[in-house]
Amino acid sequence: MTSVVVYEGGLRTTCTHLQSQSSIETDAPTDNHGKGERFSPTDLMATSLAACMLTVMGIKARTMDIELDGTKTEVEKIMKAEPRRVGGINITFRIPESLQQIGDKEKTILKNTAHTCPVAQSIHPDIEVNVNWGAWS
Repeated sequence: MTSVVVYEGGLRTTCTHLQSQSSIETDAPTDNHGKGERFSPTDLMATSLAACMLTVMGIKARTMDIELDGTKTEVEKIMKAEPRRVGGINITFRIPESLQQIGDKEKTILKNTAHTCPVAQSIHPDIEVNVNWGAWS
């Protein structure tokens, strides 16, 4: 097993990662009867894409002797109705100045690695994913 999720009441869950025993809480968003005081489950879905992209880029960057430290993403989740679902995810990369001048070959390798991360490969094709590479565009 990967995790245990417990419903705490008030539209909140506690999710515990079994290997590390670390935990996070989720709330329903304010536009769906919740308090919005924590990530919503759909926030985590969109955020996990960015985290996965950065993680696999970091793995690949190690083999290329490139340090990705300080690379950030901004994540925007777009909801759709009928049925209520995630309809789009926009990710904007903020590349540190120290990485803006790496070679085009290295940029292409890292971008391709990100686009083929496990979460990206698991997202339904009806979900529109847009990635803005910022300084690497």
